[in-house]
Amino acid sequence: MTQFPEFEVVPAVDMQDGEAVQLVQGERGTETRYGDPVDAARRWVDAGARALHLVDLDGAFEGERANAAAVEAVVDAVDVPVQLGGGIRTVDDAVRLRDRGVDRVILGTAAVQRPDIVAEISEKRPESVIVSLDAKGDEVVVSGWTEGTGLDPVEAARRYADLGAAAILFTDVDVEGKLSGVRVGRIERLVDAVDVPVIASGGVATLDDVRACRDAGAAAVVVGTALYEGAFTLDTAMNV
Repeated sequence: MTQFPEFEVVPAVDMQDGEAVQLVQGERGTETRYGDPVDAARRWVDAGARALHLVDLDGAFEGERANAAAVEAVVDAVDVPVQLGGGIRTVDDAVRLRDRGVDRVILGTAAVQRPDIVAEISEKRPESVIVSLDAKGDEVVVSGWTEGTGLDPVEAARRYADLGAAAILFTDVDVEGKLSGVRVGRIERLVDAVDVPVIASGGVATLDDVRACRDAGAAAVVVGTALYEGAFTLDTAMNV
């Protein structure tokens, strides 16, 4: 998933304690478990996924990668591009993951704490960094969505695009995992603000939500709970 030649629906494989899970609004204790991450990843690839979105949730909360074995097992098991976030804090972390087979690394907390890391990684591995802007209200949050930053998502997106981010991942935390629908205006604001692809995430409950993300100009949408709970199939979502 390097150039986003067409709108992509990207299944999420979020990992906690070595299992595939989905959280509500990113909060620990709200997880629904879906078993082996490799089985989940293969399920979506067999269903036609052209890319996968991997998240080390423990890494996001604790600040260091905690599901490395599960991530590597998924990378080895599938033959589609994967993007990975959660606990990636240094240039060396990112380079090692890229060399291990991760196509794009997703930086959230690290990018907020040290914006120049985006440029440094991009120089070593061009087109490899997605910056994750996760918003509660109109504020970017970090550290597993537990800490506010005071940053406006649109202004932050412009900054990271200038620093070399290959794409912006925008997660609307207020609706994440709730199957309550997407808030299109937030996506449109980011799409209008930057020239790099915007990947939407959070709140997808129906095919209309997938269509809304596409029509808002998103290059891709990450879908988790709606797919795992069978609200629609991946095939129908990819052909909205």
